[in-house]
Amino acid sequence: MRLSKTFVKTLREAPKDETAANGALLTRAGYIHKEMAGVYDFLPLGLRVLENIKNIIREELNKLDCEEVIMSALQNPEPWEKTGRFSDQEVDIWFKTELSAGGTLGLAPTHEEPMIEMVKKYVSSYKDLPFSVYQFQNKFRNELRAKSGILRGREFLMKDLYSFHTSEEDLDKFYAKVEGAYARIFERVGLGESTFETFASGGIFSKFSHEYQTFLPVGEDTVYYNKDKSLVLNKEVFEDEVLEEFGVNKADFEETTGAEVGNIFKLKFKYSEPLGLKYIDEGNSQQIVYMGCYGIGVSRLMGVIVEKFADEKGLVWPEAVAPFKYYLVGIGEDGERKAAELYAGHEDEIILDDRDLRPGAKFADSELMGIPYRVVVSEKTLAKDSAEITERSTGKTSMIKLDKLSFIK
Repeated sequence: MRLSKTFVKTLREAPKDETAANGALLTRAGYIHKEMAGVYDFLPLGLRVLENIKNIIREELNKLDCEEVIMSALQNPEPWEKTGRFSDQEVDIWFKTELSAGGTLGLAPTHEEPMIEMVKKYVSSYKDLPFSVYQFQNKFRNELRAKSGILRGREFLMKDLYSFHTSEEDLDKFYAKVEGAYARIFERVGLGESTFETFASGGIFSKFSHEYQTFLPVGEDTVYYNKDKSLVLNKEVFEDEVLEEFGVNKADFEETTGAEVGNIFKLKFKYSEPLGLKYIDEGNSQQIVYMGCYGIGVSRLMGVIVEKFADEKGLVWPEAVAPFKYYLVGIGEDGERKAAELYAGHEDEIILDDRDLRPGAKFADSELMGIPYRVVVSEKTLAKDSAEITERSTGKTSMIKLDKLSFIK
């Protein structure tokens, strides 16, 4: 990316109506644009971060033989009415629209019902099971508290995975595999040391579900953890009878706040039964399909990464999700010429700051954008046949020979 060619500009100050740190920094650095409360556009840099997060998730799910689809956001009310979830009394976050010809459509807040309606066309026998299907798609929820930047949006990007099984035992086995995949995903995006599988209420599905909470000062959830963080409980289940079940004492736990970045549920028959998702077993009897669902808020995860690592200078991206790995600056005629040479053939790895600005302004933008490494070539460095490289996360600067630079891996 040549900064002289992009339409995006960095800002010295965030808009006054953007109070969340993640929203303010991402706006200032040119990653997002705010349409209205809880609704954001993702600009070229922001889109690259989302795609990097998606690719990490995709790689881990594909290892489990999950298949990717994409479904419509527009929703026919009929399947939702069968489960009771189209009623505003039951689910009060729907965006709905009245059709001129009569009737109502909704914008999907999640996809259990339409997913079941789709797979019903393909499931008839035990031989058709098990399988799992996922998608990356924008969801729509009429949040009343959309004041946390991209941590809580009215429109947001979500990965939702659904699995289908002939038995509870098979569901349990797949559930455990997803737990492993989620641990790898959060490790790869840089949150492995601060994100914990957390026991939460299973609601009507089961006694417990699992959330993935990143310990964060701006988190909206209250969670409790023991000394080695081997057991983490959401406040909603931090009760004497639960602690007794786990064989632990309340005094052994500390309180903190967390931001939920994922969740997994064993739905069992909750939606498959009212929607008639059945199969014929080996004994020629009709059975209801067991089901699980597994979510990760992709855009929310991006916001959590910002909140976790940003400093007083701006964003700090882990390499795996950064939009580019290097921010290249040439100083002086010789430096600019050499920078252009180094950039050629590596356009997908490098931001080349070729704008007509003072070096200090370019350095400030490199820090604001959070690119992992800034590379500077100048008359001074070229005299040593080298470039200066600075690591964003630590501020450590070193010199590297040009013949080892094309391009550092």
